[in-house]
Amino acid sequence: MVSVVMVAAGKGARMGANVDKLFLEVAGRPIVEHTWRRLDAAEVVDEIVVVVRDGMQSDFEAMAAAMGLGKPWRCVAGGAERQDSVGKGLAAVSDACRIVAIHDAARPCVTGELVRATVEAADAGGAAVAAQRVIDTIKESDDGETISGHPERARLWAVQTPQTFRIDVIRRALAEVKKQGVAITDDTAACELIGQSVKLVESPDPNPKATSPADLPYLEMLLGES
Repeated sequence: MVSVVMVAAGKGARMGANVDKLFLEVAGRPIVEHTWRRLDAAEVVDEIVVVVRDGMQSDFEAMAAAMGLGKPWRCVAGGAERQDSVGKGLAAVSDACRIVAIHDAARPCVTGELVRATVEAADAGGAAVAAQRVIDTIKESDDGETISGHPERARLWAVQTPQTFRIDVIRRALAEVKKQGVAITDDTAACELIGQSVKLVESPDPNPKATSPADLPYLEMLLGES
């Protein structure tokens, strides 16, 4: 069984004060609705767990009722940090879950093909992540003002979501995160703590995240074309 944990519990502070970015409308629908519909339509997905800020459950339940979803879903309250929210989502998946894809609700351009590719890679190797090759030249700066290093671009990847795992792998990795008391901003980082390799799955299509107001016109264009 393949479960998706859709993480929708973040504050989205970079979008501006008192703005819930997931409910901003692009291409005629809230961002989170685009994401949810695409995950619901993905053939490989069997169920969806939506992790939301506590107090927002009724908003998501109302949205789901209006959408007429085809896949089983449930809504759970998130935690203080991303890793806490992911942990709550993992606790809510069905007992039959063998593979789990963790996806940011703020990435509405995800495709069923990309979800399937990460599921297949995780099934084979334990962990996988959607990613794209870095095309810009990247510089390092030790003081924040001048260039101090030139990493080789060919070795650089920008990781995205879904980040997909065999359920036993990600649970073991997050248990190690908790044991060591570290903070992570990305689920694959937990795998490093247990020596679990993560397969890079190249995303052939744009898969941007809504982070700041400048992202919205690009998302409008991409979603308007789909």
